[in-house]
Amino acid sequence: MKLFANVVYTASAHDLAQLPPDVGAEIAFVGRSNAGKSSAINTLANHSRLAFVSKTPGRTQLINFFSLGNGNSLVDLPGYGYAKVPPAVKAHWEQTLADYVSGREALRGLVLIMDARHPLRPADERLLDWYAPTGKPVHCLLTKADKLTRNEQASTLRQVKDTLRLQQRNASVQLFSALKKSGVAEAEARISDMLYGKSAAHENGASCQ
Repeated sequence: MKLFANVVYTASAHDLAQLPPDVGAEIAFVGRSNAGKSSAINTLANHSRLAFVSKTPGRTQLINFFSLGNGNSLVDLPGYGYAKVPPAVKAHWEQTLADYVSGREALRGLVLIMDARHPLRPADERLLDWYAPTGKPVHCLLTKADKLTRNEQASTLRQVKDTLRLQQRNASVQLFSALKKSGVAEAEARISDMLYGKSAAHENGASCQ
């Protein structure tokens, strides 16, 4: 059975105090505003409206939980890096993200969504720094890959892998396109590995460790 076959919405939280009990196993999706996070979640789940897709960056302001069954959850975290919000709101989002990714016991792995045309921006690096002390794996989806030529895709993938390897991140990276539905099988396999406790390291040089 596919990992996301029975995914259903269960809860939302504005801050850590509203989170469900810290039990079970969670995979969290996170990324800069407008990087294609909601589209990626919907594509993986084969559901057109599971995660809200908006052309307005910064629209996702809650931590949304979805059950995958068997005590496992998919967590959709608020987008970050969008400047056109009040400073107090931006500060709240960032502190909530930092606290969640660094301290949530149920979190098994992070799926970092980055636009393939603009990967590893300072906000992405900051998120990785918050998460790094946990030692848990992160899988990077380079979304909107269809907007790049094949040569650009290969070059971007190589550069991101090399950078994360030099930074000694426990990370794996792949290209992904919600529009073309490409990269779905690979993403599901990596996420399944994280959820069930396997290392992010894989054959064929996919790991950046």
